[in-house]
Amino acid sequence: MKKPVRLLILGTGGMANNHAEAFAKIEGVSLVAGIDTRPEQLAEFCAKHGIGRGFASITEALEWGEFDAVTNVTPDAAHFATTMPVLAAGKHILCEKPLATNEADAGAMAEAAAKAGVVNMVNLSYRNVAALQAGARMVREGAIGTIRHFEASYLQSWLTQPAWGHWDRESKWLWRLSTQHGSKGVLGDIGIHILDFATFVAGQPVAEVSCRLATFDKAPGGRIGEYVLDANDSATMQVVLANGALGTVGATRFATGHLNDLRLRIYGDKGGIEVSWENNVSRLRACLEADMERATWTDIEAPVLATIYERFIAAIRGEGVADPDFARGAALQRMLDRAEQSAAKGGLSLKV
Repeated sequence: MKKPVRLLILGTGGMANNHAEAFAKIEGVSLVAGIDTRPEQLAEFCAKHGIGRGFASITEALEWGEFDAVTNVTPDAAHFATTMPVLAAGKHILCEKPLATNEADAGAMAEAAAKAGVVNMVNLSYRNVAALQAGARMVREGAIGTIRHFEASYLQSWLTQPAWGHWDRESKWLWRLSTQHGSKGVLGDIGIHILDFATFVAGQPVAEVSCRLATFDKAPGGRIGEYVLDANDSATMQVVLANGALGTVGATRFATGHLNDLRLRIYGDKGGIEVSWENNVSRLRACLEADMERATWTDIEAPVLATIYERFIAAIRGEGVADPDFARGAALQRMLDRAEQSAAKGGLSLKV
């Protein structure tokens, strides 16, 4: 029988339902409490997922204390303030990405997590892509030799069609377009995913980054109701890895024809690989030494992986590694901060 884990869900917005459903499927995990400052939404969420207790604040929940771990699904700008008390109380925690909204807070969270000695993970959900993990193993094993060049993109089109709902009418989308509502734009929302996607496979830290950001007119006067639509919609980056390899990274919400697609092409002196997550299908292709002269690409099988929710619980039980952890989240936030600073300087290349 699996070691029981009592889980508290912090925040009850849309993504919290995904967390609740995923954790409820794991043997031995009990959803014991929820936290939200909105009593009606909290009550509805707890009833929907069979959660017995609801709290209006972290302080109340920690005074009760009858839980082992927390999954933090609050808005980005609240991650720091809501996570630090949890760490101080010695509770394991999975935090939604980005870890924080600036390098200083993310670094403080990583330091506090290390000091607390608890399992700490960031929900970089595309680490679950089978092709990503298999591709990273190939690079680590030297299959493509020394990396020289890469190109990566995260393509979304939700500003051009209503597949997920009408972005111009629903608050769950509109807040993502407004800096006043805590959004860091496409850079903070999906830029973090594609930076992790590319650099995790490369297995190297980023040495320099330059970035350009664009915000496009989407409504008369640049606002809809209380939402000023000033967050960036598209980002392009040039990245230099620690070994001097060059790469380009792009992210946009205007990629018509792509609902939610990630691509990475990475090339070394002994071969290249392509990793993709398109139309919810994972694919890994490679052109290795034997096929380089003919430029022949071959599909590579990649085994299905455990989800990050399963890996979080496994780490708590001592059955797995906590990866990606807060230290990785802090490193990615440092990249995002440098990218944002670069954009403010017209794309000037900055050391990370």
